[in-house]
Amino acid sequence: MRRLLLAVLALAILGGGLAWVNRQFPLVRMPSPGLSRAEAEQAASAAWREVAEAERQPLAKEWAEKALTVDGKTLRWLEQRFGDKPAEGWSLFISMHGGGGAPAQVNDQQWRNQIRLYRHPGAILVAPRAPTDTWNLWHEAHIDGLLDRLIAGAVITQGVNPDRVYLLGYSAGGDGVYQLAPRMADRFAAASMMAGHPNEASPLGLRNLPFAIWCGAEDKAYNRNRIAAEWLAKLGELAAADPGGYVHSGKIVPGKGHWMDLEDRDALPWMAGFTRNPWPKSVVWRQDDVTHGRFYWLGLPDPAIAKAGQLIRARVEGQVIEIQSEDVRSLILWLSDQLLDLDKHVVVKANGMVVHEGRVRRRPGAIGNSLGDRVDPAMIPTAQLEINW
Repeated sequence: MRRLLLAVLALAILGGGLAWVNRQFPLVRMPSPGLSRAEAEQAASAAWREVAEAERQPLAKEWAEKALTVDGKTLRWLEQRFGDKPAEGWSLFISMHGGGGAPAQVNDQQWRNQIRLYRHPGAILVAPRAPTDTWNLWHEAHIDGLLDRLIAGAVITQGVNPDRVYLLGYSAGGDGVYQLAPRMADRFAAASMMAGHPNEASPLGLRNLPFAIWCGAEDKAYNRNRIAAEWLAKLGELAAADPGGYVHSGKIVPGKGHWMDLEDRDALPWMAGFTRNPWPKSVVWRQDDVTHGRFYWLGLPDPAIAKAGQLIRARVEGQVIEIQSEDVRSLILWLSDQLLDLDKHVVVKANGMVVHEGRVRRRPGAIGNSLGDRVDPAMIPTAQLEINW
């Protein structure tokens, strides 16, 4: 898909396929100050329309068949819709089944049961079938790209609001939520873990993702109950140390074992109370063992430099961006007027050292580069800046 998007954007931004951008911003006449805010926003909207239209037909086919394939792995799903489509668009709840490390028929049964567990008005609820039957079926490396594609199809073809996408899962699906939510926090508005185990996952990436934990007090297998309580306590500590971050909720349900008799349904209205902020002023990015090249408005110039455990903290205060990292020495900052004022000077400090001071110009190229790897209309930057220290 990336190759197709880059081709579309090359046509759009360089003048082959997007007449509006061609008329407004031909490269031979591009003014050196770059685009105004209004021009950049118009260019981003026009480029998004081109990308959405180019991808609409194949994505619609996938949704009609309820199956998509990325890098040789196929994700199938069941779907329910509740009520009428809200004016702001459908919410999307991705609900991951349990099982794992079991014969296919066992996981199939868990999958078919998952679609019956939860409901929420104004929502499309999708229960995907894991592509494998391994113990870690929801946090293998291929899952991230499959969920990205699923969300893109929901937004472009089903009228889903990209800022109202939620992740939840039960048992092995809860294992997946523990792992996927921190490493894909920028895709979701909130997440809820039901009766799972985190393995080696860290909660640090949940700084901007409201996170619920539900577990039976008697769910002692793999110490699920004890570890769930520890995570709730840890999230409390993180929230106390970082005001505004690490919003969390949940319950260790008295008297319940691995099955909570659907008391965990209360997680859905809690999650639905949140809308994603695509441009948070503070970001904590910790790489999982499945690494990513971008997280909110932070990116790596070369994804190959990503390693498990790398930690980056970034904060915007006024026109100053402060970066702290002992593991990474080069970043791409994807910038937007939703984050700071690009008509004014921007100061970037990395580990206390000023690495940039001055204007960062809005450019069509930033729009194209971003849409080439992140199909998300709410996260389109209009400027980019590479820093090294």
